[in-house]
Amino acid sequence: MKRILLVAAAAMILAGCPSFHPEGPQTPPPVIPIEPSEPTEPVTPPPSDKVPTPPKQKTIDWSSAISPLINQMVGTSGVEGGKVLLVDSVKNNTTGSFSVQNATAAIVKEVDDSHHFKVVPQDVANAARKTLGLSQEDSLVTRSKAIGLGRYVQADYVLYSVVSGSSKQRDIEMQLMAVQSGEILWSGKNDIE
Repeated sequence: MKRILLVAAAAMILAGCPSFHPEGPQTPPPVIPIEPSEPTEPVTPPPSDKVPTPPKQKTIDWSSAISPLINQMVGTSGVEGGKVLLVDSVKNNTTGSFSVQNATAAIVKEVDDSHHFKVVPQDVANAARKTLGLSQEDSLVTRSKAIGLGRYVQADYVLYSVVSGSSKQRDIEMQLMAVQSGEILWSGKNDIE
C-alpha cells in the first residue's frame, strides 16, 4: 500500500513540474520560396485491346454421373415407390471445389424425373436445415445428421451423397437409407466426367 501511495505522489509531483525551455530568443527556421513549375498532366498508358483470358473452369455434367445411379436405386428390391424421399446436400470430400447446390439440385431433378418417390422440396429441406442449425455448405455432413433431418421433415428415406477424389478425377457415391432404422438399403458409385 505504501508503494502505491509513493508512486502516486511521485507521479503527481512530476506532473506539476514545468518543462524547461532553453533561455534566449527562438528564431523560426527560414522559409525558402519555391517557384511553381509548369503543370503537367498525368501520363496514362494507352488503352489495351487485349483482355486477359480468365482461367478455364471445367463444367461438371452431373446428370450423366447421377442418372445411372438413380436408375439402379429405383430398381432395387425392397425400396418402395411412392414414399417420401429427402435428398440431403452433397458432401464434398474432394481436394477441389464445386457448387454443392448445383450437385444437389441435379440429384433432386433426376429423382423427380424417375417419378418413383415424393421428393421433399428443397425449400422445405433448407428451412429444416436452418431450424436444426445445419449450414447449406456444411462440410461435416454425416449420415446421422442426414437421418435426423429426414426425421424432422417426416421422410421415409434419405439419399446421402458424397463426392470424393481430386479436381481431375472425381466420383460420386450415393446411399439410400431408411429414416426409421438408419439401415442402408442401397449403395452405388459412379465416376464424374
